[in-house]
Amino acid sequence: MARYTSCVDLHLILRDGDGRVLVGERRNTGWADGQLGLPSGHLENGESATTGVAREAEEEVGVLVKPDALRLVHLMHHRTDSGRVALFFEARDWSGQITNQEPDKCAGWSFVDPADPSPQIVPYVAQALRQIASGEVYSEGGWS
Repeated sequence: MARYTSCVDLHLILRDGDGRVLVGERRNTGWADGQLGLPSGHLENGESATTGVAREAEEEVGVLVKPDALRLVHLMHHRTDSGRVALFFEARDWSGQITNQEPDKCAGWSFVDPADPSPQIVPYVAQALRQIASGEVYSEGGWS
């Protein structure tokens, strides 16, 4: 049997002063276009997870997050097109103005209430936000 390999997805939870979570409308990506997702990306070779999240924050949203200001709040082993491990980090401190750095991939950023999320949120992200709110640190999905 071959050794299992998995793509590592990195997700960033940025909250405004009211506790709402930043989401962006995906477009032209070929996956979940028209749905809302967190600032996210894939871990690159030779990169730590916190360094990758900080990189994605700057690349996608234009904010600076120091890796040591990130806190892992959820880990999800899920299946979309393949098996993936998704790490959800919350930034305790960040600086800069939220801007749409990738307008070719994102129609824009807005804040949503995680207790009453939009039905347009990517399903596994909505699942993770519910579990984070209830204090669950691990979940699985899509393996049926």
